Amino acid sequence: MKILVVGGGGREHAIITSIAKSSKVTKIYCAPGNAGIAELAECVDIGVMEFDKLVDFAKKEAVDLAVVAPDDPLVAGAVDAFEAAGIRAFGPRANAAIIEGSKAFSKDLMKKYNIPTAAYENFTDAESALAYLETASFPIVLKADGLALGKGVLICKDLEEAKAGVKEIMLDKHFGNAGNTMVIEEFMTGREVSVLAFCDGTTIKPMTSAQDHKRAQDGDQGLNTGGMGTFSPSPFYTDEIADYCMENIYKPTMAAMKAEKREFKGVLFCGLMITPQGVKVLEYNARFGDPEAQVVLPRMKNDIIDVFEACIDGTLDQVELEFEDNAAVCVVLASDGYPVSYKKGYPISGLETFKDKEGYYVFHAGTKFENGKVVTNGGRVLGVTATGKDLHEARANAYKATGWITFENKYMRHDIGKAIDEC
Repeated sequence: MKILVVGGGGREHAIITSIAKSSKVTKIYCAPGNAGIAELAECVDIGVMEFDKLVDFAKKEAVDLAVVAPDDPLVAGAVDAFEAAGIRAFGPRANAAIIEGSKAFSKDLMKKYNIPTAAYENFTDAESALAYLETASFPIVLKADGLALGKGVLICKDLEEAKAGVKEIMLDKHFGNAGNTMVIEEFMTGREVSVLAFCDGTTIKPMTSAQDHKRAQDGDQGLNTGGMGTFSPSPFYTDEIADYCMENIYKPTMAAMKAEKREFKGVLFCGLMITPQGVKVLEYNARFGDPEAQVVLPRMKNDIIDVFEACIDGTLDQVELEFEDNAAVCVVLASDGYPVSYKKGYPISGLETFKDKEGYYVFHAGTKFENGKVVTNGGRVLGVTATGKDLHEARANAYKATGWITFENKYMRHDIGKAIDEC
């Protein structure tokens, strides 16, 4: 099979690393890819939103399967474009990807179908939002309705902060048109868990659990980011909680989307909060998480192409997902100053250290080739992942491996997975 993966970050590098293990695959293309992906796939200079060019390329190269990984092209209808051209594609169509594309839609869906989530209200104008805040309890959460690179969520501790947040999202358009509508919801406390699940429109099969670290600085301080590191599995996500989620969240979500004539095929990402009142949905995403994919996929035993095809064909009920009985931790190496401002173009050394080291991975996120060298080309530069017999060993291995990489303005959190010390 010839495979085309759309995207160019750490998630896509992790997906391609899994695809490359499949005996069914003879050729992998990636648009646009990055310096690390280029070792496994032929990178094609086409942007993720250039649907016509992507489709033309796939036709020309007789691509058997297109895998659309990032949120923007999924929400905008990349899968629809491939399918319209007769090309098999993995990922939800636009009418299903709205579950991530609009937080207001997903909150209304949960309310309608009694899926547990935080209490909330939707607003389309700043005046109404500000009036509502005068009567609200704090802390409170403000969410830009649309896609905002994982950063469109503000946790406000008091009325003054919340008013400033409304201005930032709805009036100053800090997140662009994503802030035309805003969700205000109650602040939940508890343990966050990410569960990615394969879906074929009817059947949903959860993968192993993970936990992300969204804040830029140690101790969960600083601004929200796309994710600074992850660990898998989450020791807080017990079998009992998994059973509850299957019956009260996962299956009802699939059924709800089907009832709304928005059949969901692909990967559904459930961001969960284990609260004192039970498990509730924080958010849905319509694709593999980043950097969750970097700890979940290295632990998966299945041939990923078999799973992708089962999701497309509606035969996922015949697939038994299997994961290694181990653990994985990913530490993101970022450019100092991320997520606000940072410099690019610094040479990266030490990448060759990972070659032939079993259980160690370096997933490229923001890198490119320049004058024959791999240089930094983004806020999140690399995801250093290591496995171990348990989370403590995996964490020690991952942090050891971060020392193998050097580049100017390298920055990382030093407390990824620290929560496991409480277990």
